[in-house]
Amino acid sequence: MSTFKHSSESHITISELMLPSHSNFSGKIHGGYILSLMDQIAFACAAKYSGYYAVTASVDKVDFLQPVEVGELVTMKAAVNFVGRSSMVVGIRVEAENIKTGEIKHCNSSFFTMVAKNDDGRTVAVPGLFLNSKEDIRRFVRSAYRQQQGKERRSQFKSATFKIEEHLELLNSYNVKVNL
Repeated sequence: MSTFKHSSESHITISELMLPSHSNFSGKIHGGYILSLMDQIAFACAAKYSGYYAVTASVDKVDFLQPVEVGELVTMKAAVNFVGRSSMVVGIRVEAENIKTGEIKHCNSSFFTMVAKNDDGRTVAVPGLFLNSKEDIRRFVRSAYRQQQGKERRSQFKSATFKIEEHLELLNSYNVKVNL
């Protein structure tokens, strides 16, 4: 295995026709079904890049921007945007195409953190990432910032150190009633 790889060596694209069996009670494709497909492509992308089995460590912010309709062709594109020692951040873009009109809409984008595992289930090092363009650098830095913000957020709200009095004023602008 080489020490460094290009993101293009991780690229995966899948397409699937959305069937009535994938829909929810409102007739739109169930978000959980889309998430399942996203997890599958994240696995394939990370495994292709690392050469190892990969597990999902976290999913960062999934916003469903537009509904997916029955009969549309959903295409998901995935690429490794960031690597740590054993982790990879896989960026996923989801688009739906009306196959009658050819209209394509962006339905969501998300970032899955995947961890490479060997056959014994232990984490293993992944290849480094060549950054060959301004876009590669932007994606890598965006993922690095997102990871740092997540660490800060987790430490800021630990129950052992959380000071309720510092946040009570904030609650006045929300639809809550505090009963302590």
